[in-house]
Formats: sequence, C-alpha cells, structure tokens
Amino acid sequence: MIATLQWQVNTMLLQQQRSRVEVARLQVFSGKIEEMSTFVNMAHLYIRMKMTEEVAATQVTWVLLYVQGEIVEVWKDNLLDKLAKRVSEVKSVEQLFTKIRNNFGKTSEEERKIEQLRTIEQGERTCDKYVQEFKKVTRGNSYEGKPLIEEFKRGLNRSIRRKLAEAEELPTTIGEWQERAVRVDRNQRQSRIEERMLGRNVACSEKNV
Repeated sequence: MIATLQWQVNTMLLQQQRSRVEVARLQVFSGKIEEMSTFVNMAHLYIRMKMTEEVAATQVTWVLLYVQGEIVEVWKDNLLDKLAKRVSEVKSVEQLFTKIRNNFGKTSEEERKIEQLRTIEQGERTCDKYVQEFKKVTRGNSYEGKPLIEEFKRGLNRSIRRKLAEAEELPTTIGEWQERAVRVDRNQRQSRIEERMLGRNVACSEKNV
C-alpha cells in the first residue's frame, strides 16, 4: 500500500514537470528545528501552486517523501503505514504540518538545550552568573535529579568543586548545590581580594623600613 501511494505521487510529479509554472524544489526536512519553518513554508507554496487539485492523501504523501533522515525515518514510515491502512489521524496537509511541529519542534529545541547544558561552564565569571545561565538553559528540558546536579558540578570551576566535595554533609538538591556553590565562590573571591590588600600593605611597610 505504501508503494502504491508513492507510485501515485511519482506519477503526479512527472505530470507536474510539464507545467509552465516554476517553483523551487522542496528541500529535505531531516528533523532539525532550524529547517522546519522553511520546509513548511516552501511545501505550502508548492502545494498551492501545483497541487491544489490533488486529494489530501496525495499531498500528505508528497510532503512525506521529503521527510528523510535518521531522526524522522521511523516516524515517517509509521505514518505512511497508517495512511495506507486508512487509520491515520492526519486527514490534511495542514494536520501533517501541525504533527511535524509537535513532534520535532519541541524535541529539537530540547536537544539544543541539552547540548548547551553539556557545554556550559563557569569560566571567569562569578558563580552567580553561571547559576543564572544554568537555570535559563535547563528551563523546559527533561534533565532533573542527579543528572542535573552532575552537569551543574561539571561546569563549576575546579576550586569550587573541590571545596564542595570536602564538605562533611553534601547538598542533596540542585537548589542546595547552587546556593552553596555561590557562597563558596563569594568567599574565595573575597579571600583573594584580602590577600591582595595584605600583600600591598606588606610591600608598603617594607619600603618604609
């Protein structure tokens, strides 16, 4: 049945090649969020220009021919199978686009945030600023509990991680880890300021001797 649907679409495409109206070829959608808006817009345009007389099933199948790649392949095959058996909830190309947005827009955005989470580091900034960015990146993704804590600890500067590990009683929640890390960072920065001040005072005293 799937092969039959694809044959019908291929036949329709051959007929469209004789059309005088030229429309840019639709680019493949591989499941990445940055491709989705252009893919949907161009598919809309092509259907409006060349496929308005086609039945909904043909329009949907045609769009799915351009959904390709490891991320989307299983999802596409399942949908084509349901279409062939006439049990799919997708009855129009608009419903297909909504389904694509719901299935891959959110997932891709979450993957992007997870990638940010795995690379974010404190660096030269204060722990306050690191915590603020960490909270922003983790908002809306699926990380929680121990995996979230481990990613937070990974991004901390080594001296702070070491100091936290030396504590007799370790924090148990991400909020506690963040509060204690900020406190340690502030103490360390204050100690460095005091050491510099002390060093200047000693240097001045030695000059006056």
